[in-house]
Amino acid sequence: MKIEKGKRVRLKIELQVVDGEVIEKSVVEYFQGAGTMLAGLEEALEGLEKGATKEGVIPAARAFGNPASQPEKTIPRSEFPRDAALEKGSEFAAKADGGQDVVLVVQSADDDKVVVRLAHPLAKKDIAFKAEILSVTDPTPPPLPGAALVEETE
Repeated sequence: MKIEKGKRVRLKIELQVVDGEVIEKSVVEYFQGAGTMLAGLEEALEGLEKGATKEGVIPAARAFGNPASQPEKTIPRSEFPRDAALEKGSEFAAKADGGQDVVLVVQSADDDKVVVRLAHPLAKKDIAFKAEILSVTDPTPPPLPGAALVEETE
């Protein structure tokens, strides 16, 4: 069975910033096309079958998303350091709700508020991957056999 939209995929994966640190090395399971896996990785694995291996590089925009496509958020100016230069394109490390690391990319600023986009800390990094497909299954249950159907009686 080939990897295609809606299939359950289990794979051994290693993700690494190109010429940098290993981000993840584990066995993962996901549904192809459900949006829970890096978009560029899903594209690279499409059509592979159990036992296949593949290595490659996911361009930054297809890995952790293009920051320009993220929604804007308005934050009070008082939440930034008083001496911070808040010019368009300036970036600040921050913690999102729940404690996840993010980068705030300034879109505009005035004396009262700063408009930012949230970006993943690795949004500008290309990601190398090594994948081994462990299984590809159809998550829909098979049809019931005829003997399992019960006739209604009146």
